[in-house]
Amino acid sequence: MTIKRVILALLTILAIVQIGSSLKSSLSQPQIQSRLELYQTNLVLHVAEFKASPSDDFDLNGAVSSLVGENPYSAASKKYQQVREETVVSRNTFASQLKQLEQSKSDAIEVADTATKTNNLALKAQLTKEITELDLFINELDLKQGILLGVQERTEEAIAIWDKLIDRNGNSFQTAVQTATTLKQLWQDKKVGVDAIAILKNNLDGWFRYQALAKYDTVNNLTTDLATLQAQESNVASSSIFKLALISGIPVFGGIGGLILLVSLIIQRFVKPEKAIIKTNSDTTWATPWDWEITWQVLIVGFFFVGQFVLPILISLLGINPGNAPLRIKALYVLGTYLLMAVGGISVLYLSIKTYFPLPEDWFKFKLKSSWILWGFGGYLVAIPLVLLVSALNQQIWHGQGGSNPLLFLALQAQDKVALAIFFSTASIAAPLFEEVMFRGFLLPSLTRYTSVNGAIIISGFIFAIAHLSLSEVLPLATLGIVLGFVYTRSRNLLAPMLLHCLWNSGTLVSLFVLGSGV
Repeated sequence: MTIKRVILALLTILAIVQIGSSLKSSLSQPQIQSRLELYQTNLVLHVAEFKASPSDDFDLNGAVSSLVGENPYSAASKKYQQVREETVVSRNTFASQLKQLEQSKSDAIEVADTATKTNNLALKAQLTKEITELDLFINELDLKQGILLGVQERTEEAIAIWDKLIDRNGNSFQTAVQTATTLKQLWQDKKVGVDAIAILKNNLDGWFRYQALAKYDTVNNLTTDLATLQAQESNVASSSIFKLALISGIPVFGGIGGLILLVSLIIQRFVKPEKAIIKTNSDTTWATPWDWEITWQVLIVGFFFVGQFVLPILISLLGINPGNAPLRIKALYVLGTYLLMAVGGISVLYLSIKTYFPLPEDWFKFKLKSSWILWGFGGYLVAIPLVLLVSALNQQIWHGQGGSNPLLFLALQAQDKVALAIFFSTASIAAPLFEEVMFRGFLLPSLTRYTSVNGAIIISGFIFAIAHLSLSEVLPLATLGIVLGFVYTRSRNLLAPMLLHCLWNSGTLVSLFVLGSGV
């Protein structure tokens, strides 16, 4: 075995260990999907407060009812309960890990093993932080669940939830206890002091703040203040209708269009098998001049090693830590690190295959004068129902656990247009360019030397999914990766999967921005 292969084997072991560790750690992390569903639920609650003018010709109330459902408050209660149960599971998992760590003998290790002690202390601090954050989130869910029940006139159940919150926290989390106490008094129709207004405004948001303040005005007979508050909420409800229609319309209408297109393509495949669109280039492999070693080298060194080892070490040496930085700085940090990873990966790719130049025909093709827009947009439509279906099944597997891309939660908070533009540059421009060159432009064709085109599509799709390092995202991203691979192999033009990738990430960012602005 050559020195090069020994080094590659060692790097492969390191990459597998790191990937396994990242996937394992994501197992106990909550998915962002649960948070997104709560944001959308809150938007629905705003829309449910909309009341159309009697003079309107169009039955807007009927349209709104069809948009929010027959009983939005009951549906919201069920969603909040589901997310709470998932959050408790995460919280208990972290608590169990912390308990095991505290009971271990690591604290008794000799002074010589300073590194182990330091790592254990850091892990304890991280677990304690995670538990505290989840406790805060559980308190928030309980406060809001109580309000939902109170609005449905299930007052005893609401008060029981707030009582449990108060008893559970004792002298901890006084802000949540104070808020729960205030809410309990209001729903017992007890008049409270004017200080309650600040408590409710500071500790509740969106529809929940409105309902709590409306209850305050009602209990204290402040009819003028209540009318003003209702008028403000009516304006919020009106603006929320468009937001809810937008984020609901993308998956609904896109999914319907995608299903129609998918069924049409399948029918054509059986009716006109030789002229079927999906048959295009289906059996045509690439002429690959390099062997598996070069392919593995680019994948391990150019993607995993650069991204998981070189960049973190470089960032650590530079002392960069954007943890408490403003959102714009975090956005720039994400863009900067991604660009560095892309430059490193493309450099490894170039150095690995430059001895094979000029490359055979069809490698890394960018053809402006072709049907790449149709392939990219059509692939996007087909991906919507397929990924949504797999995501729904995936939720049943992981029950809200399995981690998510941290960029999604940052984008959800990005009500700063500059930060959003930077996130867009990362997710909708840089990511499609780099990842499509690596996974579809290089990996997929290289695999056709050893397997069929369809086999290469599936394998590259799963590697693409695993590279994102979140267990809960493997199946949905593999589905997306397979559609991307299908589009590329049929179009033989990298612009097509790049467009699809861009549309997918852009749609996600728009939905996150709308959801974040709707609460």
